[in-house]
Amino acid sequence: MEAVIVMAIIFGTLFGIVYLFISARHKERLSLIEKGADASIFYSPNKRSFPIWKIIIVNLALVLTGIGMGIFLAGIMDYQLNIDRSVAYPGSIFTMAGIGLLVGFNISKNLK
Repeated sequence: MEAVIVMAIIFGTLFGIVYLFISARHKERLSLIEKGADASIFYSPNKRSFPIWKIIIVNLALVLTGIGMGIFLAGIMDYQLNIDRSVAYPGSIFTMAGIGLLVGFNISKNLK
């Protein structure tokens, strides 16, 4: 029963975020059109030369690689250095995933 409630809250939150984003964008565009603004402001003149899905794939690959390296590093810390598992695994996984995100951000920034 608790799982159903949690899933309902998650989907409700996601629906609320998407609904608010779309309705706010729609209201903003309607108010600009009512004021007589040109519709070309909704479209940027210089389109991205690099597709967004490639940036997402690069970032996802680097995050997953970082998580894998974090698990590997935690295993080394656990078995060789005798560091407590409850500290080694979460700490190294989050650290390496963060480093992967940072590298992905820098790669994405250089692609544009």
